[in-house]
Amino acid sequence: MPVRFIAALVLAGLAFPQAEPTQQPIRVQVNEVIVPVTVTDDKGRFVSDLEAKDFKIFDEGKLQTIAYFRRDPNQPVVVGFLMDLSNATRIHWKNYQDAATELVLGLLPGDKKFSGYLISYANDAELLVNTTTDPEKLVEKLRKMKPGGGAALYDAIYKACTTRSLIKGEPYEPRRVIVIIGDGHDSASKKTLEQVLELAQRNLVTIYAMSTVAFGFSAEGEKNLTRLCEETGGRVEYPLNKLYKDVSGYLSTPSDEGNYAYKVGTGGYAAEIASSIIRAVSAITGEVTTQYIIRYRPNLEASASTKVFHNIRVDVPGLPNIKIRARKGYYPASP
Repeated sequence: MPVRFIAALVLAGLAFPQAEPTQQPIRVQVNEVIVPVTVTDDKGRFVSDLEAKDFKIFDEGKLQTIAYFRRDPNQPVVVGFLMDLSNATRIHWKNYQDAATELVLGLLPGDKKFSGYLISYANDAELLVNTTTDPEKLVEKLRKMKPGGGAALYDAIYKACTTRSLIKGEPYEPRRVIVIIGDGHDSASKKTLEQVLELAQRNLVTIYAMSTVAFGFSAEGEKNLTRLCEETGGRVEYPLNKLYKDVSGYLSTPSDEGNYAYKVGTGGYAAEIASSIIRAVSAITGEVTTQYIIRYRPNLEASASTKVFHNIRVDVPGLPNIKIRARKGYYPASP
């Protein structure tokens, strides 16, 4: 099924007025903590019929009172697309260029309540398209991109959190999401992993990633990519790293190209790549648009330090064998 059709099914039908972007520093005063939550069953399917009473949320181990709960499948979001243009993406560049295009069209359907921006990163990070509701502006830039150079991933995340136009109401409505299309390695940034992870947590950003690591290969940045996503409440998709998981005996299948069940250049190989990328795009699009949104007002002491990270835990006591994804915590503002 075409990704655009899938995205249309996910996102069609609702429209709300939204303010135009305004240029201003991105700051969050955490008087109220926002926690997007994804709940899946043991088969990875979304559990989408829960109510506020089903959830318990703990801040530093203390049970909190939920002040706001929403499960609307079409919640406003502003999405930053961070595109890896390093030399490491060359081998499957066209596939990921197409995947990024489908992600843009899926998450920015031309509806005023969905906004996005585009940042590329190689030796430097560059804001190519500022915050807009028009997906064609991003698609046009994506079509002209060519890989080459290093990878300044952390600088790209820093730029996403500091130098773009804001939508009125962020980060509560719309929520802030970043989607990284890359392998997680960084060879050119001035910022560090710890700096940008804290910045993302302070700005209540959820990070997702579509890894460009292909089957049989690994990248030194995979662990960092996983950490960026999991600690902010997102996850990583690996569309080209599991091409052969359902193929029995491919390692014992001899070929001139190596032990590949799907031979490069054949229709089977191309079809498997296309279907895997479609599944990854659909998974990210579906999760961003079907999360539960919980907000609560933490009980902070007057002397609470804004430098101390507060750990969050979300629980659904009545449901066994489920997986809950949510941000790991936040940095409080001055009480």
